[in-house]
Amino acid sequence: MAREVVMPKLGATMEEGIIVSWLVNDGEFIEEGDPIAEIQTDKIVLEVEAESSGHLLKKLYDAGSTVKVHEVIAYMGEENEAIEQIENFSESKDNKLEEVNEEEKVRKTPAANKLAKDNGVDLSLVPGTGPNSRVQKQDVENYLQQDTSKITPLAQKMVKDLKIDDKDLIGSGQHGKITKKDVLSAVTKTTSTQERESSQLKKVPLKGMRKVIAERMSESYYTAPHVTLTTEINMTECVILRKQLLPVIEKETGYRLSYNDLIVKAVAHTLSKNKALNISLQNNEIYFYEEVNIGFAVSLDEGLVVPVIENTDQIGLAEIVKRSKEIVANIKNGKLSPEYFENGTFTISNLGMYAVDSFTPIINQPQSAILGVGRIVEKPVVKNGEVVINSMMQLSLSFDHRVIDGAPAAQFMTDLKENLENPFRMLV
Repeated sequence: MAREVVMPKLGATMEEGIIVSWLVNDGEFIEEGDPIAEIQTDKIVLEVEAESSGHLLKKLYDAGSTVKVHEVIAYMGEENEAIEQIENFSESKDNKLEEVNEEEKVRKTPAANKLAKDNGVDLSLVPGTGPNSRVQKQDVENYLQQDTSKITPLAQKMVKDLKIDDKDLIGSGQHGKITKKDVLSAVTKTTSTQERESSQLKKVPLKGMRKVIAERMSESYYTAPHVTLTTEINMTECVILRKQLLPVIEKETGYRLSYNDLIVKAVAHTLSKNKALNISLQNNEIYFYEEVNIGFAVSLDEGLVVPVIENTDQIGLAEIVKRSKEIVANIKNGKLSPEYFENGTFTISNLGMYAVDSFTPIINQPQSAILGVGRIVEKPVVKNGEVVINSMMQLSLSFDHRVIDGAPAAQFMTDLKENLENPFRMLV
């Protein structure tokens, strides 16, 4: 009997996946463990492997299709095996298509159709008063008068942020209301037009990991009201500590201790005592996490990923060094295993290796806070009434103001500054 290949669930928050590409054609034989397709989750692109050997009998979706988790995407079995389920699937798809087509059949006059198009009105929502419920021009005019508000609050904010004239937008929402989707569509069209005007510009389709990052960043920025706090840290003691621990940790783990490792340790230690930032907002419920699982941004050629070290506050500095280096090595060798990216509760984005002093990081949803790390630079500071040269670094904390107030966020930054400026204390 034909065996189902389903859309895998590759994370607790994953509800659907996108079939990026099929790696096997219909009829081809596949060994157990061979990749069948590339699947894009809300975080990464992964390969789906065959759970047993056999022929790929039928692919049910084209590349680019979005499919809910656990839904059948293909069938495997013996060569030329008949698949009864496919007939049911095709019938189901045809029925859905017919339903959609039926919804699209709206009787309307040419004048009503033009007025609706000019105002972005969905005619299926307009009650028709003409013969056989035909929608007339007056019906559309009445419909337009029902709602005087033409733009959602979120779309209004985006229009303001992006400095777009809302008079140029066509609303696709109810009653022709302008929504977030309409604003994003207008921005994309503007960008495409600008690109077309320059024949020297290289154009690359937005897809794969870059598309996921673009969607997640936009969703986070326009969903969670970000507030960012910044502070300057005197890293002089951390510089001294790192020099002392370098040979010790390298001998024990085989890896070099980095400043990022020290910062991960300090953040985990501080977060364990400031649990108000170790939370997330999902479906109108606030999740308070007991575990402190720190994610740290890693740049790849294809984009950005955020692997996670679980229970970071419970392990020592040497173990943090070992885990972080092994995770990064595996990821850069193409081993994008889902478990590296699950259960993060807080993220660190470190640009300290570049000529960047500070920046405003965007929250890695569904988490509620993220720390941006700048470079360490030597600069003159006043200490005990004298000007001395110290190693200074700037930190930026962005947090979701829906669930985190300014005071606990400021307390976290105060405690983190205290720990980094006195790093020996958190190693006790």
